[in-house]
Amino acid sequence: MTRRVLWICEYARLNGAERSLLATLSGLRSSGYDVAAVGPATGPLAEELARAAVPLTPVEWHDAAGRRIALDDVRAELERCIGSLAPGLVHANSLSMARIAGPVVQSLGVPGIGHIRDIVGLSRTAIADVNRNARLLCVSAATRDFHVAQGLDPDRAHVLHNGVDLEEFRPRTATGRLHTELGLEPTTRLLTTIGQIGARKGQDVVLAALPDIVAAAPDVHLLIVGERCSQKAETVEYERQLLAAADASGLSPHVHFLGVREDVARILNETAVLVHAARQEPLGRVLLEAAASGCAVVATDVGGTAEIFATVAPSAVLIKPNNSRLLAEEVLRLLEDDERRGRLAAEAKLRATAAFDRRTTARQLALHYDAVIDTASR
Repeated sequence: MTRRVLWICEYARLNGAERSLLATLSGLRSSGYDVAAVGPATGPLAEELARAAVPLTPVEWHDAAGRRIALDDVRAELERCIGSLAPGLVHANSLSMARIAGPVVQSLGVPGIGHIRDIVGLSRTAIADVNRNARLLCVSAATRDFHVAQGLDPDRAHVLHNGVDLEEFRPRTATGRLHTELGLEPTTRLLTTIGQIGARKGQDVVLAALPDIVAAAPDVHLLIVGERCSQKAETVEYERQLLAAADASGLSPHVHFLGVREDVARILNETAVLVHAARQEPLGRVLLEAAASGCAVVATDVGGTAEIFATVAPSAVLIKPNNSRLLAEEVLRLLEDDERRGRLAAEAKLRATAAFDRRTTARQLALHYDAVIDTASR
């Protein structure tokens, strides 16, 4: 059976799911896999695939207004793509794509893998569609447990943690480059929160904590890295409220909305504390990147976050979600204790090196590919 794998990619942008899959590419090629992709024709993902010499067959899953195209139509298009490209394996890189692809690959007799990177409630029909894939990869045990509880086939579901590039994300001496860019004093301490702008990521909780932080530590500034991707009315309103909250607090000079950045590794090297107030997080890629960079972390203990920092010695400060006062207290404790902050960062780096190297993830993913292909060829 051919060792060509067809990646099914949902979005045109490069977010955690796309970056995590791309991080495995060189390792998969070393294992003998030839990768092609199906997904949006233009955008950052298409550009990155082109740079990596991954052929892309264009398929749009959403219309110009961001609405999902009718399920029957996208499945028919996917069936045409699979028939034309004749892959030995189809890898759907999101829960949504796993649902779309499941009935198609089952009907065509092509083995399929669904990559589950979300913790969301699903209908029985959706679960049944996802279960039509030969194997399901969940980014954390928490993600797997959640979906198995709502009907995911436990025999098909496996845990595969994401990996990061330990050369790109590593400790470096701070250079002050962000201070220069933002016109800040060299002694300014930077808190950073990174992620899509949306209620799930909890940027509002970080902003609510900032007045208490700045009252005790006036030299602190907050960097908010990321953009709003959803066109849903509630997410548009959420972004508007974030901007308004920064102004209303009187602390707008201390808040910097940086949008999408391609230098996240360098930003983490300039960051005193990475703050991640997510309300849900299957396995936060930025937390893996922060750990690999030797950056101290205060994060909410939700989803798979505790799996990232699962060490004997403390490697991060984990707190309950939706508690801005506690968040402020824990950030201030870290800012006031350089030795503790350094210990957490060092332990997190050890954990990232041991458990979240992208090369290890790629080898494990190749083994999943092998198992699915071998089973299908019997």
